[in-house]
Amino acid sequence: MNNCQRLLISTLLFLPSLMIFADCGTLRGTGDLLLIIERMTGSVVIAETTNNTKLCQLTGLGDLSHASVVYSRDQRYAFVFGRDGGLTKIDMLLGQINKRIIQSGNAIGGAISQDGSLVAVSNYTPGGVNIFSSETLELVAKIPTPKSSKSKKSRVVGLTDAPDKRFVFSLFDTGEIWIANMSNLKKPEITKFTGIGKQPYDGLITPDGRHYIAGLFGEDGLALLDLWHPEKGIKRILGNYGKGQKKLPVYKMPHLEGWAIAGNHAFLPAVGQHKVMVVNRNDWTQEKAINVHSQPVFAIGRPDGRQVWVNFAFPDNDTIQVIDTDTLTIVKTMTLGKGILHMEFTPRGEQVWISVRDKDQVVIFDTQSFKSVNTLNVIKPSGIFNTSRAHKIGL
Repeated sequence: MNNCQRLLISTLLFLPSLMIFADCGTLRGTGDLLLIIERMTGSVVIAETTNNTKLCQLTGLGDLSHASVVYSRDQRYAFVFGRDGGLTKIDMLLGQINKRIIQSGNAIGGAISQDGSLVAVSNYTPGGVNIFSSETLELVAKIPTPKSSKSKKSRVVGLTDAPDKRFVFSLFDTGEIWIANMSNLKKPEITKFTGIGKQPYDGLITPDGRHYIAGLFGEDGLALLDLWHPEKGIKRILGNYGKGQKKLPVYKMPHLEGWAIAGNHAFLPAVGQHKVMVVNRNDWTQEKAINVHSQPVFAIGRPDGRQVWVNFAFPDNDTIQVIDTDTLTIVKTMTLGKGILHMEFTPRGEQVWISVRDKDQVVIFDTQSFKSVNTLNVIKPSGIFNTSRAHKIGL
């Protein structure tokens, strides 16, 4: 046995975090891994994008009907936020649950801090935000929200991470946006913006971490906050959108974290309209509205910004449309089956993974040719989350 072999063996013995011993396979890195939510069975599938294969399935994660995922900075650990208030830490390499807690009665998502040390969860019941150590899932801070007119604490939506160890979120019932600076865990610094508009239902942060935008369900327009200059307060944008038009019944609210940012444009799914709005990011004015198949839910940009892929709400949730961001036209329409719930690009965008719930499939497409390259059997799949999200603000 040579010195290199001895060094390798000693390293594997004393640094077990480098190894994988479980069902997911052999020694590997984390860069091509992803997690697929099986929403009806409280389970998830770990898969890899190099050969487009499933590695293992994990069960016992509770109610995953509206689950989302963030990753530790080393991409090894996934934090799954369940609708039942569950917070589950998964070891992507060992293919096992590291720890699981129930932190509230009803949760709607979460975020991980810029330095990866804190995990925040936004709650419907009893409202507020709970902050946990990402290492131990120990509760380190609670941020309660005020009571609404119904004498219940306001529900929290649109929670996202921001630079400088901050979290930003919206209060659905009281119409507010809060910034929580977590530099001092014993005394978080909370900055509150009230009167932002009726019923903010979700929010996003731009990829550069500068602008936080809350969508409004109770009125037209959106609320924008410049995190570089929060002293300027809330700016209302796109206030005339939909004014004077009769909105259609809203079967599913658009997901704002799925908004696409491509160059100087943002592509926003419209509430109650069969349109994707094209917005100029320099002055946040609308340049165009692209007519699409039905009510859009996600409008997700390919990593290079050249395409935006759009899925739709019930009853037209069997269709995908692709927008060319150069010509602002639809270049491809595909019908894949009922229940298209989510899309996720591989880190460099050569493929897109699409969940088709009612066919129990995840279909993988080449984004240049639009040809299917593989289909995986997955039980009622919904959200798909690449480990590359670990290095992106707001994801």
